[in-house]
Amino acid sequence: MPDLSMPRSDGPRIRELAEIDGRTDTRDVLAHATKQAEREYDDYFIVDIDAHVSEDHFWGEVLELIDNDVWRQIGMDQLGKFAGNNALLNIQPGMSHQSVGGRIGHQGRKEPMDGESGHPFVTAARRGMDAMGLDYQVVFPSAMLLLGMHPQDEIEVVLGRAFNRWLTEVVLPQDDRLKGMLYLPYNTPEVCEELVEKHAGDDGIIGYTVCSTRNNPVHSDVYTRLYKLIEESGKPLAFHSGYHWGDPSFAQLNRFLSMHALSFTHYNQIHVTNWIINAMPERFPGLKMVWVESGLAWIPFLMQRLDHEVLMRPSEAPGLTRLPSEYMKEMWYTSQPMERTNMELLESGMKAFNAETQLLYSSDWPHWDWDAPSTITRLPFLSEQAKRNILGLNAARVFNLPTDRRKPAAQSVLLRTPRDS
Repeated sequence: MPDLSMPRSDGPRIRELAEIDGRTDTRDVLAHATKQAEREYDDYFIVDIDAHVSEDHFWGEVLELIDNDVWRQIGMDQLGKFAGNNALLNIQPGMSHQSVGGRIGHQGRKEPMDGESGHPFVTAARRGMDAMGLDYQVVFPSAMLLLGMHPQDEIEVVLGRAFNRWLTEVVLPQDDRLKGMLYLPYNTPEVCEELVEKHAGDDGIIGYTVCSTRNNPVHSDVYTRLYKLIEESGKPLAFHSGYHWGDPSFAQLNRFLSMHALSFTHYNQIHVTNWIINAMPERFPGLKMVWVESGLAWIPFLMQRLDHEVLMRPSEAPGLTRLPSEYMKEMWYTSQPMERTNMELLESGMKAFNAETQLLYSSDWPHWDWDAPSTITRLPFLSEQAKRNILGLNAARVFNLPTDRRKPAAQSVLLRTPRDS
């Protein structure tokens, strides 16, 4: 057998890869995406609106930044004993089935960073951005997405503040291609207001995020000052959806497949409905709303459903001056996970909400169902301009980002293999 790890005299280096697991170099996992970038979109400006910080891998760093002595001590004690990286969190490890028992090899990124300077997450993120051909990447928390259902509101506050410190003081300053959406502990509005005021001028923070998995009515008057502050900041408010096995209606579901299909659309549908029917777009017309990680299939359904109901019962939505679908066409949505089994339905759905101007590419990397930029470039019904808008230009408009090229050429990334580093 020839040694495939050696350079060939008549062509580029060829390497035989080991089976992909959590320790595989990100550049190897994403090698095909890099080849796609070289062939299809190397000259595109690309912004990934939703990638994930696996903050539980660095949970001790976050816990150390808790500003409450008591909760910091309790968290660190749990970290070293029974809870490990779930310290203070309201997650159920035995109910976490996304990795399919470890059979999705790239989940749980713990790749070696020998000889690399800087924070290991930043190094891994930079490798991923280069490999996928991204100019910017917006990072969200992962393990903290259930905090809205935590029975102790003060835990959401202390962990939210600590995560925001870790993000703004440790991660974002190390690479200006990484951008953050500040975590808002939405169960405690006054703390959200404090955080928005504190970070309104922070260039690394390009928006604010609420984890959608919660039962707060978004139209409640307790959020009036918060929304006004966000509107004045010029930065968007994003609702990132998720799941919760403890929700009584979802307790009937016995597979993560079922949970993923329904819950990620369910929470954002509720919040969008409350937002519109209670005329929040009329009250805060300058507030840019972004709905994250719910896919696209639910959007035309909700547009038509709410239009129908409002026309039947207009007295229950007296604050509206237009149909709900018209307001929804002015919101922004992220692409992942984009349902592609029926291209005719996908095309009609994207037309319904003006995807060319309102859709934002997101990868959801490194989660199990992540999407490369080719998910957009290979849609046969999109024009060239629509592809460029969705992959980056829409995001530049929403998040006030410059559109100059920030990424290395895909060819140079392909030539720089992990072995060369």
